[in-house]
Amino acid sequence: QLQLVESGGGLVQPGGSLRLSCAASGFTLDSVAIGWFRQAPGKEREGVSCINNRSNITNSADSVKGRFTMSRDNAKNTVYLQMNSLKPEDTGVYYCAADRRPLLSLCTIAKGRYDFWGQGTQVTVSS
Repeated sequence: QLQLVESGGGLVQPGGSLRLSCAASGFTLDSVAIGWFRQAPGKEREGVSCINNRSNITNSADSVKGRFTMSRDNAKNTVYLQMNSLKPEDTGVYYCAADRRPLLSLCTIAKGRYDFWGQGTQVTVSS
C-alpha cells in the first residue's frame, strides 16, 4: 500500500524550530520528487519546498528561503523539512507529496505536478 506519513508538527513560539518528517511506504523515495506544502485556514494550499530525487537539488518559496531546509535519508525512506526562525504566518497544516514523474534534475513547488499526498501535520506558531 502506497503511503506518505507526515510527523513532527506541533506548537512552537515565534523564532523557534521544528523538523517535519515525511516517511514513505510501498515505494522508495529515491524514485520520486517530494514537495512540502502548507495550508492555512481559509487560504489555498501553497508550495513550500521540494527536493529532486536524482540531484537532491531543492527549491523553496521566497517566504521560507533562508529559514527552511529540505533533506532526505534514502536509507530511512524519509524526507525532512527543517524549519527555523518560525513566524506566526508559517502556521498551517503541512503536507508532503510525491511527484511520480520527476523532472531530470530540478523540482517545482507547483502543486499540480504532485499526484500522491500525505494526510498532513499541524504546525502552529504562536506565543
